[in-house]
Amino acid sequence: MHASTRWRAAALTCLLVGTAALYLWNLSINGYGNVFYAAAAQSGSNSWSAWFFGSLDPNNFITVDKPPAALWVTGLSVRMFGMNSWAVLVPQALMGIAAVAVLYATIRRTLADPTRGAIAGLIAGTVLALTPAATLMFRYNNPDALLVLLMVSAAYFLMRAIAGSSWRWLALVGAALGLAFLTKMLAGLMVLPAFAIAYLLFAQVNWWRRILHLLGAAAALAISGGWWVAIVQLWPAGSRPYIGGSTNNNVLNLALGYNGVDRIVGGGDITPNGHSGGWGTHAGVLRMLSAEMGYEASWLLPAVVIAIIAAAYLTIRRRLSRMETAGFVTWTVWFVVCTLVFSYMTGMVHPYYTIALAPAAGALIGLAAVLSRWAAIAMVAVAAAWAIVLLHRSGLGPAWSRWLIGAAAVTGVVLLVAALTKWRRLTPVALVISLFASLCGTAMFSVATAATPHSGSIPNAAHTADVWPTVGSRFARTMMTGPSSGNVDPQLAALLSATKTRWSAATSGSQAAASLELASGRAVMAIGGWSSDPVPTLAQFVDAVHAGEITYFVESGRMRSHDRNGAEIADWVQQHYQPVKVGGAVVFRLL
Repeated sequence: MHASTRWRAAALTCLLVGTAALYLWNLSINGYGNVFYAAAAQSGSNSWSAWFFGSLDPNNFITVDKPPAALWVTGLSVRMFGMNSWAVLVPQALMGIAAVAVLYATIRRTLADPTRGAIAGLIAGTVLALTPAATLMFRYNNPDALLVLLMVSAAYFLMRAIAGSSWRWLALVGAALGLAFLTKMLAGLMVLPAFAIAYLLFAQVNWWRRILHLLGAAAALAISGGWWVAIVQLWPAGSRPYIGGSTNNNVLNLALGYNGVDRIVGGGDITPNGHSGGWGTHAGVLRMLSAEMGYEASWLLPAVVIAIIAAAYLTIRRRLSRMETAGFVTWTVWFVVCTLVFSYMTGMVHPYYTIALAPAAGALIGLAAVLSRWAAIAMVAVAAAWAIVLLHRSGLGPAWSRWLIGAAAVTGVVLLVAALTKWRRLTPVALVISLFASLCGTAMFSVATAATPHSGSIPNAAHTADVWPTVGSRFARTMMTGPSSGNVDPQLAALLSATKTRWSAATSGSQAAASLELASGRAVMAIGGWSSDPVPTLAQFVDAVHAGEITYFVESGRMRSHDRNGAEIADWVQQHYQPVKVGGAVVFRLL
């Protein structure tokens, strides 16, 4: 093996091993992570039909509020290795490691020079691995881990498609984005404009063939993302679960409404606690730099701006190859579209969404660092400066760490300038010191994220200074105690475990039902689903009780004023049955 090949292999191995250590270290600290998705994975491990539909319980009463692709992975893991924290969370970490490797391969192929390509790929992969939002989500069981892996894989296929003007590789782009749609619906298609524009501009065939190739990719996307939708739509509604999050038991309504337009423009979203959507900072250009979004994704955003400016300059001066220009266009449009969406969406916006920015940020920084030396110097300076600001603002780490980053940045910039002018032998030392100054802040926050236990539906990267309260902390303060908070008394769990009916219990809200399912191992009916879904009606619930299908009703603490069906059912139960206390929970025996 040639020496240059050996060092590239060794460097990539170190990157992936380091990423694995960060994502797998003390992973069980997060328990089951998001119990909502963990309970669905458990149900899928016990029932193939629940696995296919993404149902919250094995009896297929209602699905989760997302399509099931991510649950297919976790459900298979739980089926193979049993229901435990590692079976739920390790697949996410492995997807994170794979995303870093695929991003490296994508950037390496963008540059003709293998050495420069490897360096750019290593920088890009490191940025992705050390973005706190990525560290958070690749250690958690929300769908975002699979979403990012599929989007990065689609980018790899795109670079292959542009290089060879290949409709086959472009069809794989569509197939990957179709699976991304089945992971998180329209969120998986945010990168679609970037890919379409890049292929239209840089494929080396005539315009009609480019359009024809894109139509073929669109067909692949429709097939890859539409087959499950078609099956669910054609399946008789009475013999499948209700589509959670929809208003009319329709997958397309879920995609275009709750997981589509409503997220962006705030279509009356209701959280599990009965509050309208908008769990975020005020919309605007500063959102990405402020509060928890700033902590989770903005560490290198100033450097990304420098990279985009450098790319524009190099393009205007015609100093880039076709593939290099295609790479910059792809990642710039990706970055700009996602940034605008996250900055201005007024629906239910969560900080961890910003993980979608990490691959583009890494790619742009990596490409600019090797293609423009002066851009590299500027990126070191702005990245270090912003890291110092964020570390001070968050109160993370000792004060001397900020001084150390500042000193390293000054030293790195001086050495880089010297290496570019007279003393080229200083280049290795200059690069090491510069990378330390640029990445130290985001690395510190990522390590803090990995060391912080996370739970609930809106995890935040790491605990920060009280003057910058996070969405997660505000959300947690509105949560009720009891099953909705994930706390299930062992006495109640044992009571439900001993039942023999179709559903051991019914309770208001999917979060409470998920907690009871995980604690008892038995199916629980989630009245109202995740966001006040209109199931079951009072008549349907009464029929199920009279048919002997439900043993208990458990008060969950969910606010009834925003869940009409749940309120009617709870009132009916209170009128006809006597409550008892079981481990602090209010329980009604229905049989």
